[in-house]
Amino acid sequence: MTDPQLSALLAYQERVYRVAAPLMIKNAVLCKTSARLLLGFTAKNKHSYPAELSRAVENSLKLDERLQVMQVLEGSGAMHAGVRRGDILVSIQGQPLPQGAQAEPETARMLAPLMKNISEIDVVVMRNGQSMKLSVPLTLGCAFALDIGNAPHVNAYADDKRIMLTRGMLDFLSSDAELAAVLAHEMAHNVQHHARSMQMSATLSGVIDDLLPLKPELSAFQGSAGIRPMDEKFDQEADRIALFMLVRAGLDPAIALTTLRKLALYYPASVANSLTASHPWTEQRASLMLATLSEIRQKQATKKALVP
Repeated sequence: MTDPQLSALLAYQERVYRVAAPLMIKNAVLCKTSARLLLGFTAKNKHSYPAELSRAVENSLKLDERLQVMQVLEGSGAMHAGVRRGDILVSIQGQPLPQGAQAEPETARMLAPLMKNISEIDVVVMRNGQSMKLSVPLTLGCAFALDIGNAPHVNAYADDKRIMLTRGMLDFLSSDAELAAVLAHEMAHNVQHHARSMQMSATLSGVIDDLLPLKPELSAFQGSAGIRPMDEKFDQEADRIALFMLVRAGLDPAIALTTLRKLALYYPASVANSLTASHPWTEQRASLMLATLSEIRQKQATKKALVP
């Protein structure tokens, strides 16, 4: 039987990766310097999850020291090449993959030079006890790591490289379209390096790290956790880019406006550590988003490129 805490975490992760897939793949041109050739799947081992879940991870997911595919990005080259959840990674480009507690970061460092100047990569996996070699086309996409924050407050964080949504936020967002709206906004902040511009990257990185454990210490979140409200001009910039990201991913971009208004209504800036406290909602932002929505509709009608 799967541990209920592990089941909940896996469900959150699955939802976020599924919703993020078209945003990441369809918006490489908007992600600019944050776009990379991606493997198109994530892989973890038993050390990748909170220590409290180690036994459940081993028993339920059958994870050990080896990296195992956990998510395959929908629409990616990996999906089309036949990479499946549960595949155990053996080697990439003939290089055996690291194992153990540092397998993920060590593999990332190993892959960086191997993936230069190529469009396809050879991956050997173990599936049902059989070795298989797959030729996986690399997928150009927005290269942001996605994390789940184990906290009840309704917020999302972007530190220039990672995006984290709290469990509170994921529980609040009633539809995948609303989730896509929040993800797109945080992606846009990372694309524009707003955290760096506000000298907040280290603070936001620390917050993300603090919320990764299954039962994080939340005493720092009684106040603002050291996070200053986002500059309104930066939020306006992120709003605009996010609307284009949503329409390019095949979604109605108007969902961004209704989602942010809903968050501001239920969790206003007076609620500590809410998204609106970190990203104050104003009528000026709403007005500019309406103007951008009109611009997008005009571009669609005249078949112009959907870029800001």
